[in-house]
Amino acid sequence: MPALLRFDAVTPLRDATARWRDAGERIVLVPTMGALHDGHLALMAQARRIGRRVVASIFVNPTQFGPNEDFSRYPRDLETDLALLAAAGIDAAYLPDVETMYPPGFSTRIEVTGLTEGLCGAFRPGHFSGVATVVTKLVNQVRPDIALFGEKDYQQLQVITRTMRDLDIPVEIRGVPTLREADGLALSSRNRYLTPEERAIAPRLQSMLSRIARELVAGGQATGLVASGIAELKQAGFSPVQYLAVCDAETLAPVERVASPARVLVAAYLGRTRLIDNVEVVPEA
Repeated sequence: MPALLRFDAVTPLRDATARWRDAGERIVLVPTMGALHDGHLALMAQARRIGRRVVASIFVNPTQFGPNEDFSRYPRDLETDLALLAAAGIDAAYLPDVETMYPPGFSTRIEVTGLTEGLCGAFRPGHFSGVATVVTKLVNQVRPDIALFGEKDYQQLQVITRTMRDLDIPVEIRGVPTLREADGLALSSRNRYLTPEERAIAPRLQSMLSRIARELVAGGQATGLVASGIAELKQAGFSPVQYLAVCDAETLAPVERVASPARVLVAAYLGRTRLIDNVEVVPEA
C-alpha cells in the first residue's frame, strides 16, 4: 500500500491533485475535523469504492464555533487520525492550519439564506456561514470530483449542497447514511464527552426519532408527535431540548403530515454534550 501523503499547504496539494486529474483519476474529498471514528471510516471506505484517489482533510474550523461552544476542548488526536487514514488506504491527508485557511486580511464569508434559518441555525448564529465558507475553500483547494458528508449533520449537508449548486462549483456532493452503535446512538466525535451514565441514556434520542417516523408514516401529525417526543426526552434527562422538528427532506421547511420524503431532526443536550440526530421518513406509496 502506498504511503499516506501529507500536505499542509495549498500549492503542493494542488500539484498532486492536478497530476491525478491529468491522468484521468477520479478524486474524492472527505472533509473532517479529526477525532476520527468508525463513522468517518465508513465515509473513507465509500470514497475508496467510488474514486481512484481519496483526500481526507483534517481541520478544526474556528469560524463554525460560537463563543460559548467547544472549540478549545474539541477532541484532537492527529497521530491516531493519520494512522487510521493510512490503514484505510487514503492517498493524501490535507492538514492546513488556521493561517493557511484564513490568512491575515481574510474578510470573505458565504451566507446561505433559507436553509440556515431554523434548526441548528437558530441556536448557532454564524455556524453555517463558517461551514459554507470553509467547505468552499476546501473544495477549491483540493478540486475533487466528489465530496462526501455524513447524513447525521443533515442540515449541514443540505447547506453545502446548496452552496455548491448556487455558486456553480463543479463538485458532486453526496450524503452517506449515518453509522450507529449497536444500541442506535449515532457515531460522533462528541460522544466521548458523555459520562457512562449519559452514554446509557443517549440512545433514547434515536429510538424517539424512529417512533415518530413510524407514526408519521401511519398518518400521524407532526405537532402532537413533536410534543410527545420532547416530553419523552426531558423525562429521560435531556435538557435543554433545543429543537425537535419534522421537515421536508430538501427544503427543510416544517411539515405537518408526510406526503413526500421528510426528516425528523433533533438537537438536545445531555449534561454538557450537545447531541444531534435525524431519521428519514419515506411515506408509503
